[in-house]
Amino acid sequence: MQSAYTVLILLMLVSVSKLVGRLVPLPLPLVQIAAGALLAWPTLGLHVALDPELFLFLFLPPLLFSDGWRMPKRELWRLRGPILTLAVGLVLFTVVGAGYFIHWILPSIPLPVAFALAAVLSPTDAVAVSAITQDRLPTPLMHMLQGEALMNDASGLVTFKFALAAAITGVFSLAEASLTFVLVAVGGLAIGVALSWLVGRLRAWMIARGWDDPATHVVFMLLLPFAAYVLAERLGASGILSAVAAGMMQSWLDLLPRQTSTRLLNRSVWSLLEFAFNGLIFLLLGLQLPDIVKAVTSHEASLWPTLLWRCLDVLAIFLVLIALRFVWVQSIWRLIGVIRRWRGKADLVLVPTARSCGLLTLGGVRGAVTLAGVMSVPLLFSAGKAFPERDLLIFIAAGVILLSLISACITLPLLLRGVAKSPDDTLRQEAKEAWRRTAEAAIHALEAEELVESSVPPDALQDANHAALAIELKGRLMAEYRHQLDTFNDSAEAQALAEQMDQLERRLRLRALRAQRLELYNLRRNHEIGDDVLRQVLGELDMSEANLGAVK
Repeated sequence: MQSAYTVLILLMLVSVSKLVGRLVPLPLPLVQIAAGALLAWPTLGLHVALDPELFLFLFLPPLLFSDGWRMPKRELWRLRGPILTLAVGLVLFTVVGAGYFIHWILPSIPLPVAFALAAVLSPTDAVAVSAITQDRLPTPLMHMLQGEALMNDASGLVTFKFALAAAITGVFSLAEASLTFVLVAVGGLAIGVALSWLVGRLRAWMIARGWDDPATHVVFMLLLPFAAYVLAERLGASGILSAVAAGMMQSWLDLLPRQTSTRLLNRSVWSLLEFAFNGLIFLLLGLQLPDIVKAVTSHEASLWPTLLWRCLDVLAIFLVLIALRFVWVQSIWRLIGVIRRWRGKADLVLVPTARSCGLLTLGGVRGAVTLAGVMSVPLLFSAGKAFPERDLLIFIAAGVILLSLISACITLPLLLRGVAKSPDDTLRQEAKEAWRRTAEAAIHALEAEELVESSVPPDALQDANHAALAIELKGRLMAEYRHQLDTFNDSAEAQALAEQMDQLERRLRLRALRAQRLELYNLRRNHEIGDDVLRQVLGELDMSEANLGAVK
């Protein structure tokens, strides 16, 4: 029962922290870390023992799956150059540069372990950046950070696992590791895509036979990231990349027909899951802080001098990470500009000003994935031998997460000072065009019904058209009030007529909504709108269909 009480307390704290975050001008992750640390204070004494493998398996697959699902694919492809250089090149640059620095400043950490720590410090958290900046970042820059966070979660954690294996086995070959990395990555991506496609085909087969219960389909999608992760790991591929690929593939399969109720339920369930899991990770970090500090200083004679030196080590590592990121961003961004000018494409998506470079550098906030990865470090190095400096690794990772959040809270608003929060014009124009095209499709679908003949002659004058529209509007309003009167008429004949007219209206509205949805899918297939617009318009169409209720 104690475990059940602990889980309930943590879930309650996640909800309360969201309310507190509205009152306190701090990012939600910092509020949750502080709440966890307060709960672990000796007076309250809540302690949670974490199994590293269970922690990794429970939290990472659904979070990475959700990131892959929500990432706008068109923007990801459009910004593929900058995103890949940040997500892969910067990760390797950070692993080498920060790894050697960590080993130099802390010789007690072996070099392979230092590389593993640098790798797990590479993933960034775009959600925390969005919360700090209140969506005031330029849209291309936010998409770059989102794409980087999605891809470097995978590249950083895969590199982390390779470095960890080298630390445990003591064997490392660059050529062999590079080939294995490619095979593991490609295998993970292929398994995730294939499994997600198979689940989509299974769901389509179920829907065709009338088995379209929303709860059943949502459960399948909840289990998919875990299945993709486990299957890939058992086959020797990357479970992390498999979960990401499954999420990206599932965003296409989410457009199955007759799935309005399932999509609505699925969005709600995944929003809840993301909120709860992200909150639990930061709460658990706060809960572990006293034990982490105690473990780091347990072998020293004095507490505060040792803790001070360890904090200085964390600060130095954090500053090196910022410096490496700044050097990479400046160099690669200017190199991309030179290449584009050489190829005759002088227009950059985002001009590399000092402000944009600063935002991109300081926007590399570390978060939940870094913590989940470092918590997965095994307790034992070999039989009966503790993993070297495991507590120090967790302390450094926790410190870097805290420093990155605090520095972003201070510097990002300063860099954004004077930048007005304005909607994206391209996104707004695409949404407007999507609504116009879908409305035309709905009108064509209703015209095809041929339920009523047009009473307006084709050669009518303009003022006659206006009069006809006014009469139509007046008749529509009067019909609504007559429908309300008929609803309260006690006669069986009036009730039957009202029910018949109501069902006819619902069928017409349903046909129009489905025509809108098909046109929306067509716009997406032709790349005329992006995933953001698709998700926005589709959500409103689904809500409108759900409000119709059951249609006989």
